[in-house]
Amino acid sequence: MRGLTLRSAAVIAAVAAGLACRDRAATRTPAAGDAPQAAGVADLGMIAPDFSVVDLSGHTLNLASYRGKVVLLDFWATWCVPCREEIPHFVRLQDKYRDAGLAVIGISVDDEVAPVREYYRTLRMNYPVAMGDAALAERYGGILGVPVAFMIDRQGRIRMKHAGQTDAAVFERDITELLGSR
Repeated sequence: MRGLTLRSAAVIAAVAAGLACRDRAATRTPAAGDAPQAAGVADLGMIAPDFSVVDLSGHTLNLASYRGKVVLLDFWATWCVPCREEIPHFVRLQDKYRDAGLAVIGISVDDEVAPVREYYRTLRMNYPVAMGDAALAERYGGILGVPVAFMIDRQGRIRMKHAGQTDAAVFERDITELLGSR
């Protein structure tokens, strides 16, 4: 029995180490001299795929119109507990850094708009939220789980990607870093 427990612990440690390395590599911003990425699927360092959607207020939201701002693009769902925990932090960050050039955009992957509207009102979300679809998710590398957030710099390049629940301090660090670079 003890051998089984030790083997289980070793497997868990190996998987955790592999995931940590994978996540660290996935959030690396390419160096200035790196070759540009191919268009079509969002990757770090490339220009974020543009999209045009109608937000919950009925306004057209074009990502390209946010050039010059730092964008936190959040793919989320009302049924996602980690998403519900992150959103109040995004509301606070939008309040704190809006005047410095931050724009938070929420893309819901819910099937129905009614729960999204209710959640938007309940949480007093202070940034635009629109409904996403499979085509938009595919342009961002295929959103297979939520939350997934992309940090986009003022030039429209994807600089960071956070898959899964991420501490608010990490987002704040990313935001201040991107707001400080021109």
